[in-house]
Amino acid sequence: DKANMFPLVQRCCFHTPFKLWKLTGPRLLLYGKNKTTCSSLSLRLQRDVCLLSRSPSLNPASVYATKLQAFHTSLPFFKKKTPKESMTKDSGVLQRSTKSLEDSPKPALYLSLAGLIPFVSVPLAMAIEGTYYPELAFAQITYGAVTVSFLGGMRWGFALPENSPAKPDWLNLANSTVPPLLACQALLFKDITAGAIMLVIALGIALHYDLSLLPTYPGWFKVLRVVGTVVMVLSLLATAALKTRSEMELSDSRNTWQN
Repeated sequence: DKANMFPLVQRCCFHTPFKLWKLTGPRLLLYGKNKTTCSSLSLRLQRDVCLLSRSPSLNPASVYATKLQAFHTSLPFFKKKTPKESMTKDSGVLQRSTKSLEDSPKPALYLSLAGLIPFVSVPLAMAIEGTYYPELAFAQITYGAVTVSFLGGMRWGFALPENSPAKPDWLNLANSTVPPLLACQALLFKDITAGAIMLVIALGIALHYDLSLLPTYPGWFKVLRVVGTVVMVLSLLATAALKTRSEMELSDSRNTWQN
């Protein structure tokens, strides 16, 4: 039986006609787009090989080239993330962030949270009173400029010690002066909204420096920086929104009085 089987296999594999080439290329790609036609493609290839196996038009090298072409024209299938996997990954990141905050030194955690009180109290007080106070808004901008300058100077303190992993080079020291310069510009604006937007940009740049350019910061400090930046940005935007709302109400009241 084995002796009879070998000639049949040899004839089917090495004497396949040139018609097989018509099934590769665009046709094979067309079949690859539909999963349901994979089995029909296999049956068709097998049928053509068996029916036309008597024609000695292909040599072994042609058969191998045909197989190689068919291999390269097959379409890949990409595995998509399921919503369950995404939720699991997000929850894992949240748990690690919470754990990092719990492991942070208590003085750093409590002092950082206390430093956010002037940011949060200004829009909260104006929202409770239902009145926009320009003095409080300017005080918040001033405190924000001081905070941004502190975050910039903190990089100098981290890079100057001899055993520090950060070098006192142009990248670290020059970048630390960018947030204070933006904070100074925020104080020069007469419009509180423009100053708040400038401080938001400065806070974003400072956060980018601390997370990307100095990866040697502890994990708990990075999480603390992210939380603090989010709170400060939301507080500044809330003050700007309250100012815009107050201006719109004042404009509406003037139009009503004139009419």
